[in-house]
Amino acid sequence: MVDNLDVRLAKLARKGDQRAFAEIVELYKDKIFHLAYRMLSNRHEAEDVVQETFLRVYKNLDRYDDNQKFSTWIYRIGTNLSIDRLRKRKPSFSLDAEVSDNEGTDGYAFIPSDNRTPESETLLSETQRIIHQAIDGLPAKYKTIMILRYIQDMSLQEISEVMDLPVTTIKTRVHRGREFLRKKLEYKL
Repeated sequence: MVDNLDVRLAKLARKGDQRAFAEIVELYKDKIFHLAYRMLSNRHEAEDVVQETFLRVYKNLDRYDDNQKFSTWIYRIGTNLSIDRLRKRKPSFSLDAEVSDNEGTDGYAFIPSDNRTPESETLLSETQRIIHQAIDGLPAKYKTIMILRYIQDMSLQEISEVMDLPVTTIKTRVHRGREFLRKKLEYKL
């Protein structure tokens, strides 16, 4: 149902309807930001990716295929822009890198609890930090898939469409990504 709305908005925006395009931005800006932030761990770079994503969407609306899910198309653009940024990065080894840009927002709340104590909060944020670091340390081809699978909560089929790779490749990379994480986290958690 939602995707019908997306397709309608895309068709209107293609004809020059600015409000329809503004609605597309409204629907997807937070999702694309969250995806980019998870991949890049940097608020400013993630904001840049969001802007670049919508510029590309706007420029390429005429190339969008109405038979494809709009969300898949826009996620592919955002994912590819994030991967490009990861590839261009020079490896930086900074002692305070992990603290630099968290601003208290972290989606790794893997330990659900209604009765949080200061001690459990400290433990939770430490666990989140370790997991976050482990995911950040994955090679880009695994990192992207792990973020789409476990943080964006996409199905293997959806990831296959976003990444333009066969589902079998996605399954293999999810498996290998989990193995990488397991090895990295074995002695830390």
